[in-house]
Amino acid sequence: MKDKKVIISAFSNLYTDQRIEKVCRTLYENGYEIELIGNDWSGAEKMSRPYSFVRLKLISKSLKTAYFEFNWKLYHELKKKADNNTVLLANDLDALLPNYLLAKKLNIPIVFDSHEIFSEMPAIQGKMSQKLWRYLEKKLIPNIKLMITASSGYADWFKNKYGIYPTVVQNAPRKIDFDIEIPVNTPKILLYQGVINPFRGIDKAILAMHHLENVIFKIAGDGPKKKEYEELVIKEHLQHKIQFLGKLLPEDLREITLTADCGMSIEENGGESYLYSLPNKVLDCIQARVPLVLSNLPEMQNIKQQFDVGEIIENHEPLYIARAIQAILNKGRKMYLPELEKASHILCWENEEVKLLEVFKRAFL
Repeated sequence: MKDKKVIISAFSNLYTDQRIEKVCRTLYENGYEIELIGNDWSGAEKMSRPYSFVRLKLISKSLKTAYFEFNWKLYHELKKKADNNTVLLANDLDALLPNYLLAKKLNIPIVFDSHEIFSEMPAIQGKMSQKLWRYLEKKLIPNIKLMITASSGYADWFKNKYGIYPTVVQNAPRKIDFDIEIPVNTPKILLYQGVINPFRGIDKAILAMHHLENVIFKIAGDGPKKKEYEELVIKEHLQHKIQFLGKLLPEDLREITLTADCGMSIEENGGESYLYSLPNKVLDCIQARVPLVLSNLPEMQNIKQQFDVGEIIENHEPLYIARAIQAILNKGRKMYLPELEKASHILCWENEEVKLLEVFKRAFL
């Protein structure tokens, strides 16, 4: 299979993108030659991978111009690297156009991996850029034959909107053989992990800490709302109950997740991209055997119906969030362990990569 090359590209610095890393590694370990292309927009930390990668240098000062610059440079990079034995894999809508144009020019297959519904993300709601992304989506996606996406909700959305049938490849972590002693924490640890963005319920969870005793809330990650939430903590005099851990390496984050008493994924309905999401943190906590407080959004309800891995909040009022957290802490992590164990064997990358490999098998036919 050495003559079968996959060029994978994304508007990403590649460093902390675990989905892209898992996809690349699975394909690499199954004999495909991998070329990975990202950019240095969010930094260019030192990185070691067993396959080839490059980060395109961007000189743009704004995200808007960075998208145009990256797409221009990506097209020319793909043109240099692709040949008739290549399959192109575009991650998300912001890397799709150059891949699509080159695939058409060279008459080679393209796979599109939509991590979310890019055109419906909260950050672009109501902006001119949303019209542009929607136009691009409408023009390109109906013509794509091979597509994967991260949740069944997303797959249904694309099917209903564009008549395309994506393969669902959930962004589950690799299986962990759980053999650690569950820690007895005093105070108990509530953990949020991920980007500090709007509509993640973080501000509501901060306010919920007024209703919880003997609990510390650890927030692992960085993002546009971090400063605002740090100021909220000070304003609410909650510095003794809340810690911001900053952006962590994936391996360091995994170690912290294993120590938590309760994880948190209480995304709000900030548009269809959030409504149908299955956040990585849900699957990460399940793999670490940590129960979760969850939103009542469809994908999380679906998980809860299959496996009793936590509690669903009634609404985003801080008091109701606190009650759900307290219910988990009262039961204790050990009580959820049998269901978490069962879920961990099903919701893992080892099961998801089988579907991924089937897509690429079809691409090379």
